[in-house]
Amino acid sequence: MIEPHPSGGYILEELAVGMTAEKRVTVTEQRIGAFAEASDDFNPVHMDEAFASKTAYRGRIAHGLLSASFGSAVVGTILPGAGAIYLSQTLNFHKPVRIGDVVLARVTVATIDEAAARVVLTCEGFVGEDMIMDGEATVRVPRRRRPAKAG
Repeated sequence: MIEPHPSGGYILEELAVGMTAEKRVTVTEQRIGAFAEASDDFNPVHMDEAFASKTAYRGRIAHGLLSASFGSAVVGTILPGAGAIYLSQTLNFHKPVRIGDVVLARVTVATIDEAAARVVLTCEGFVGEDMIMDGEATVRVPRRRRPAKAG
């Protein structure tokens, strides 16, 4: 398990297949509300307990892309970190996430294309032992750090 790089992000030459980073995030009423506002997705299965209780989920569930965004947080802040740019993402959702669940987002370097400065990352999300989602992200990674600004 790696920690965030002191500079804020790993450059291409510092990455190796198998490097892994994780982040735990608790799903709260506030996060669901903020995500609904940001995405303009007010589907009642996420927002209305009375409606959601009559669905196959038997209660409110978090937006799938809210849970997926926790993986994006790992990519943007830990592995590779600052400077990484998403090019693509696949997602498979396996189980719903509910208010109060703690999502563990795990990202692992799967392949490195040095010529294109691209990295494929496996992305997984868990609540307890249950895998809630998985997929792959392709990101562009910087080859060098920006020099510090003269003060």
